[in-house]
Amino acid sequence: MGELTTIGLDLAKHVFQVHGVDAEGAVVLRKQLRRSQVVTFFSRLPRCVVGMEACATAHYWARELGALGHEVQLMPAQYVKAYVKRNKNDAADAEAICEAVTRPTMRFVPVKTADQQSALLLHRGRERLVRQRTGLVNAVRGHLAEFGVIAPLGLRHVGKLISTIRDECDARLPDLARQVLQVLAIQIEQIETAIAALEKQLMAWHKSNPVSQRLATIPGIGPIIATAIAATVVEPSGFRSGREFAAWLGLVPRQSSTGGKVRMGGISKRGNQYLRRLLINGASANLLRSKATNSNPWIIGLRQRRPSLVVAVALANKTARIAWAVMQRKENYQHMAVAA
Repeated sequence: MGELTTIGLDLAKHVFQVHGVDAEGAVVLRKQLRRSQVVTFFSRLPRCVVGMEACATAHYWARELGALGHEVQLMPAQYVKAYVKRNKNDAADAEAICEAVTRPTMRFVPVKTADQQSALLLHRGRERLVRQRTGLVNAVRGHLAEFGVIAPLGLRHVGKLISTIRDECDARLPDLARQVLQVLAIQIEQIETAIAALEKQLMAWHKSNPVSQRLATIPGIGPIIATAIAATVVEPSGFRSGREFAAWLGLVPRQSSTGGKVRMGGISKRGNQYLRRLLINGASANLLRSKATNSNPWIIGLRQRRPSLVVAVALANKTARIAWAVMQRKENYQHMAVAA
């Protein structure tokens, strides 16, 4: 039995499973660890390769074990699943991780820093608050409609609804209904204040991050999208091209080809759903408001052939490729006329 060289670590909330092999692939170690034992156990081991699935808490443990001198590799869980033999359990998962991390064609996930995870937490918190605000606004609209109070769509008209709720001279609302709606109105205002505070923090992070500032020079990308990309993409060099980056975001057609026949479908919708949605929304806004974009011959020709949403996805695909080039070259975006 040789020296321990590779470890597969199956993460969990409380009980972790360890599977270790030597240079020849022979099993050297099988062990269960409690959460409090993980750091102590790995601090006593010689330097080795530690494979983990890129799941919840994976980046934290990657930083902790990396600080102990180990080479930590994170892998997408769907790539590890193919190496699980027969029944699934913690020991089988750890063994599959240990085998997958040694594969020469395996794709790895860069480890995020605590600062990048903090920026992503700002985005996740803001997204959750926006969803809560949307739900509350829809509830208030529905309740007021039952009493004949209607307002135009859009968040800019919510203030009118809240004013109606607080107007005790308005006889359309009974006192009991007004009391309930006032509680919902207070929650909407509190969430609005919280969203504004998070966006202020995002802007501060954006101004302090050079990658985010360079991304914001691209048409269709503002501070929100720029900070999301800068915090998510740790190493742009991990993608061989802009097309590979767009494919990672799920913005390229799904392929189902066989027998030399190429069959292309809709976009794959793989990868980061949040980034994909932001890029498509940014492209849609760019198509609505930008005269330079709408005068582009490529956009004009595409609009003549395809529906508006397809055009927005195509523009989001192009924007993603430009974003990769900006991050890779570490240069601001240059318009075609200026570049020529």
